[in-house]
Amino acid sequence: MPKVATYYFPIKALGEGQRMLLAYGGQEFEDKRIPMEEWPEFKPKTLFGQMPVLEIDGKQYAQSTAICRYLGRKYGLNGADLEEDFEIDQNVEFFNDIRSNAAAYHYEKDEAVKARKLAEFRELKYTFLIEKLNEILEKNNGHIALGKLTWGDFVFAGLYDYLKLMLQEPNLDEKYPIFKKTVEAVTSLPKVKAYIDAAPKCDF
Repeated sequence: MPKVATYYFPIKALGEGQRMLLAYGGQEFEDKRIPMEEWPEFKPKTLFGQMPVLEIDGKQYAQSTAICRYLGRKYGLNGADLEEDFEIDQNVEFFNDIRSNAAAYHYEKDEAVKARKLAEFRELKYTFLIEKLNEILEKNNGHIALGKLTWGDFVFAGLYDYLKLMLQEPNLDEKYPIFKKTVEAVTSLPKVKAYIDAAPKCDF
């Protein structure tokens, strides 16, 4: 079995999908959580100056979606053909579009500008994006694609709490219960649950 390590901040967000996929695959790994105060020193040691990073036998790989796609293929959580893989990729990228829209105002330091960007997002994009996401998950019986468990569900489950934070919607799953169903489809898996129970606790 290869020697594997993950590197990310001590939160779930973009790093949790790969952690849960490794747990699902029965892969032992070093879960290295880099505190923010250590990030400036560690950053130059990473492949692209960013995390998450997946390290396999000393070689670094980066980009959260690419990592999850690779692990999904490795553990049989991909599609049966190119078209099914295409559907997973499409829906994961749409989910990432929602995150990117939220990030555009979430990380804004000027509070007045942040409030304006949030108001514009809610007026012009929010309803369409969230309703479309709900439609996708409803159509697929609580999964991101294909009506079954795929690596895309791990991306969703890992990012969901952070997405709620960025959207400023702590009760999002009360409005859209299918979102919680998608998360639980991943977090209730025995090996994933064992990882979560043993991992450091974090809100997002």
